[in-house]
Amino acid sequence: MSVVQELAEFLQAHGDEEQAVPMAAYMKNHFPFLGLKSPKRVELTRQFWKQQGLPPTEELAQVVRELWALPEREFQYIAVELLQRTAKQSEARDIVLLEELIVTKSWWDTVDALASHLVGGLFLRYPGLIPIYTKKWIRSDNMWLQRTALLFQLGYKERTDNRLLFDLIEVCRGSKEFFIRKAIGWALREYSKTDPEAVVRYVTNTELSPLSVREALKIVNRKQKLTERGLARELESRTMST
Repeated sequence: MSVVQELAEFLQAHGDEEQAVPMAAYMKNHFPFLGLKSPKRVELTRQFWKQQGLPPTEELAQVVRELWALPEREFQYIAVELLQRTAKQSEARDIVLLEELIVTKSWWDTVDALASHLVGGLFLRYPGLIPIYTKKWIRSDNMWLQRTALLFQLGYKERTDNRLLFDLIEVCRGSKEFFIRKAIGWALREYSKTDPEAVVRYVTNTELSPLSVREALKIVNRKQKLTERGLARELESRTMST
């Protein structure tokens, strides 16, 4: 019995059918679930790897693919978590596996984790991959590859290449896809934490969907409202003291 088969039997024994129904519904019933909520899944998986040992580096890709092939969604989450635990040992060639996972059993829950944590981290380690794959992905007809190109810099902060971000948005800003419009706004919102002026300037001068604009300016608008409230309170205080 392979380690994935052993893990599958172990987790299936702890499944909860009552929990599985709403969990699947939350994901629009795209995938069946064992019914293991995140804390319980993480704890059970930790116990299993403690007993069995993590897969060796040379077997990791195969284990991840076997987990991805299982029907229940928890196994894809475990595959992502395995990759995250071993991310520091990743190599440039691992982009092939990540791309495969992005386009297989695709939904926001796995794609976003792959994009922001794994692809983002790999691109920092191997920046030569960035122009090759972002250009390929943003011009593909796969919405999830496009979303990954938009989101991989979410955690970059001051290291964000804003020219690249704006160029990527330019290619797909006319998309009607909800997940693309949302990703555009999310990427801009995260970057607004680092350079709000650049984001406001870009949004002001670019025709974006209302959803993208709303998401992009959430933090900027919130800070502005707080500032306005603070100024109003200060003015009121001065008025009362005179």
